[in-house]
Amino acid sequence: MPRSLRFLSFALFMMVLAACDSAEPVIEPDLIQAEMVQDLPADPITGFNPTTGQPIGADVFTFFSLRTGEVVPNSDSASTAWDLGFKGTTIIVNGGTSGPGAGAAQVVTGSFEDLTEAPADGYATDADTGTAIATGSGNGWYNYNQPLNLVTPIPGRVLFIQTADGRYAKVRILNYYEGAPESPDPDQDTARYYTFEYVFQPDGSRTLTD
Repeated sequence: MPRSLRFLSFALFMMVLAACDSAEPVIEPDLIQAEMVQDLPADPITGFNPTTGQPIGADVFTFFSLRTGEVVPNSDSASTAWDLGFKGTTIIVNGGTSGPGAGAAQVVTGSFEDLTEAPADGYATDADTGTAIATGSGNGWYNYNQPLNLVTPIPGRVLFIQTADGRYAKVRILNYYEGAPESPDPDQDTARYYTFEYVFQPDGSRTLTD
């Protein structure tokens, strides 16, 4: 090969190499993953009504942001900073009669791991007639065994949530007792402490793989 052609080939090779080196690095999107929340207080019991025997608490919700993974102060209850509120077995969303946000929810039966996309429709919001996540044994996320006074999550119940700003998440309640005992004893274990896992999608899509 003539010397001039060898030089040209080498020059072209160096130009291509330089172009590759100066190319913008490929930035992989952050992978969403399941987050765990342990012992979130939900108006812990402070006593019992002497007439009815019903448990008494401070009658306040604990507000939680699925977007930040943090408890939101009660002083911000009228804002869109929170997504879910917990009081006893009741869970509210930041929407409808419960808050100023776009919050909504629905309960779906299936595997938390296999339900990888939030439904496109079918959501409800809180109203005077009831909450989006229904209360009462067997209706929403839990069963209540009255003889044992025991609250247990219903296996296969997944809460799909629209956050206060309209994004999507899924939630699975794992335990209702402090310390998340495997076999809760309501005579020994303190109720109204949620352990749950959730997946939040920050990009606004309905994809919820973890």
